Amino acid sequence: MQLDERKTKILYAIIKTYLETGEPVGSRTISKYADLNLSSATIRNEMSDLEEMGYILQPHTSAGRIPSDKGYRFYVDQLMEDKEREFTEMKELMIRKQDKMDHVLKQVARVLANNTNYATMITSPQFHRTKLKFIQLSIISEQQMLAVVVTEGNVVKNKMIHMEHKLDNETLLKLNILLNTSLNGLAMEQINLGTIARLKEQAGIHSEVVNSVLDAVAEAIRVDEEELEIYTSGATNIFKYPELSDSERASELISAFEEKKQLANLVTETMNSEENTGIQVYIGNESPVKTMKDCSVVTATYDLGEGMKGTIGIIGPKRMDYEKVVSALKTLTTQLDNIFE
Repeated sequence: MQLDERKTKILYAIIKTYLETGEPVGSRTISKYADLNLSSATIRNEMSDLEEMGYILQPHTSAGRIPSDKGYRFYVDQLMEDKEREFTEMKELMIRKQDKMDHVLKQVARVLANNTNYATMITSPQFHRTKLKFIQLSIISEQQMLAVVVTEGNVVKNKMIHMEHKLDNETLLKLNILLNTSLNGLAMEQINLGTIARLKEQAGIHSEVVNSVLDAVAEAIRVDEEELEIYTSGATNIFKYPELSDSERASELISAFEEKKQLANLVTETMNSEENTGIQVYIGNESPVKTMKDCSVVTATYDLGEGMKGTIGIIGPKRMDYEKVVSALKTLTTQLDNIFE
């Protein structure tokens, strides 16, 4: 007998309820699932079939049912298949979106430089304070495991984990279920010592895997400065202003735009500022970038929602047209969401 859609839904409901409660599951509990819309009698008949097929067990007479190893296997295989398909679709979508985003950001930097006659920069959006979406552990060898961590905004990070103890497939499946049911939907600050202690206790001799996975989650959620894309335009506009055009100053500024490391420091300063209200103005020595001490730097934070933020910056002489620059940045930050759409 094959599992039809109704039996599959009932089996899923039993497994999910048992994972949450640890108690045998009865037909009355299952009948409360909104998407089933079945009577208790119908559910009891289906549960009898599932028991006969070996997907669930009845530990005690007149008690509810619990999943069997066969039931767990079906659930996890379907889960991994669904996640693999979702992961592939997500990766293809993100590649297409990234190509379009690169084009838009370069165009924005160029238009802003042409309209202001100053040097401009814009960063790709980064995700801040994101939550964990999915974890998948896979065995690579007897000593190595791959942890794939997907966070809110579909940011994907991979981490190789060294294993002290060999893992069989059944234990790996149980660890996948344990980690996902305990951590999915949580931000890093919500994963407290109690949660970690409980995970380690349930993981037993594989508790070191829990530590490594949590490290991978922290790395995935943290903004990686090395992956920050910065697009620049109009660096040669500097030569239009005599106070910036002497060879030494101009060379330092051009180098800052070419190497981009100093610009990354400027972005970090802007994003981490507690007083950041969207627009910030650095005049002369106030700038976090020392080579820009003879300039004024105006930055703005754009917010695409769901913790997705980026920085736009305009660099020019101290006598820059502040009104025009601030107005341009305010207009652009409100329009970027529509531009990306």
